[in-house]
Parts: sequence; C-alpha cells; structure tokens
Amino acid sequence: MSHSLAAKDDQSPRGDSRGMEEQLLFRARKVLVFGEIDDKQASAVCRRLLALAEESDAPITMLVSSPGGHVESGDAIHDMISFVRAPVTTVGTGWVGSAAAHIFLAPPKERRVCLPNTRFLIHQPAGGAGGPASDIAIQAEQILKTRERIARVISEQTGQSIEKVARDIERDYWMDTEQALAYGLVSRVIEHDSDLS
Repeated sequence: MSHSLAAKDDQSPRGDSRGMEEQLLFRARKVLVFGEIDDKQASAVCRRLLALAEESDAPITMLVSSPGGHVESGDAIHDMISFVRAPVTTVGTGWVGSAAAHIFLAPPKERRVCLPNTRFLIHQPAGGAGGPASDIAIQAEQILKTRERIARVISEQTGQSIEKVARDIERDYWMDTEQALAYGLVSRVIEHDSDLS
C-alpha cells in the first residue's frame, strides 16, 4: 500500500506544477521573455499576448531577461506589443540585450521600467554572410537596412538623436540602470510588483 502511494506521488509533480504556474501567470497577466529570442520564443510570447488581449483590455506585464537572439523574432514580439489592444508594460531584469532591448523598447517610455540590477546592451545586428559574392552583397545590404531601422527605433523611443544612436551601436553599448534612465531607455527603476500600480 505504501509502495502504491509513493508511485502515485511520483507521478504528480513537474508537469502539474508547471501547468499551475502557467495558469497563475496567465491570471496575473504576466508574460515572461527569458533566454534566447528565437522563433519558438516569439511564437509562445505572441500567442500569450493575443490570448491575454482577447480575454481583457486590462494591462499586461512583460518581464524581459535575455541576451537577445534572432532579429526577426524580436521584431515579431516588438510589433505584437503594439498590435494588441491591452497596454503592455515591459519590466527589465537581469540582462536585456540586443533583440531583447528591441522588445523592451516597444511600449511608450512611461510603460518601460526595470529592476535595480538590470543591465542593458544595445548594438548593431550581427551577420554571418556566406555563399556566392552576390548573395553576400545582398546579405550585407539587408544588415545595413536592419541597423538603420534598429537605430531609428532606439532614437524614437529614447529621444536620442539618430546620429548619437548610430555611433553608440557601432560597438557593444552597455548601460546600468542609472545610465539607462539617463539615455531614455527606462522611465523608472522599481523594486516590487506593487510599484507597477
């Protein structure tokens, strides 16, 4: 009898607790963007945003901690934040870099906050061009267009001049919370969930 109870207990756990976590996050209207930004992450985040917006127009909180990843996957999440009718607040935590910084910048400045130990990284997109010379030329042209577009978004969302942003993203440009505040990436630093209201 004790053996069958132990076996039953062994079957409960991670799947059930993960499902419960997902339900709690959904009810709390929170979305997590953690880890590498790729097509799977973009699909999951966009689906969550659409589902939450369908359920209610109440605000959504998106916590972002990621070194970045695929530019177009970041674009999908960035654009979805503006697309859904529910207002989204991005909360930076840990490391917000590259494509993750692009996602973080999607809402207006007053809805961009971070936790005290967040670090930000902005830079130009990287490319790994290969193949025939004509293909390499096409890829290089696309990278330049993407760099200009990313610089324009950063400029528009922070109030920095396009010339300054273009210079800043030539190399990795790191910011702590105070520097991110001064740059216009974030509106304020918070410490608790209650600070969002």
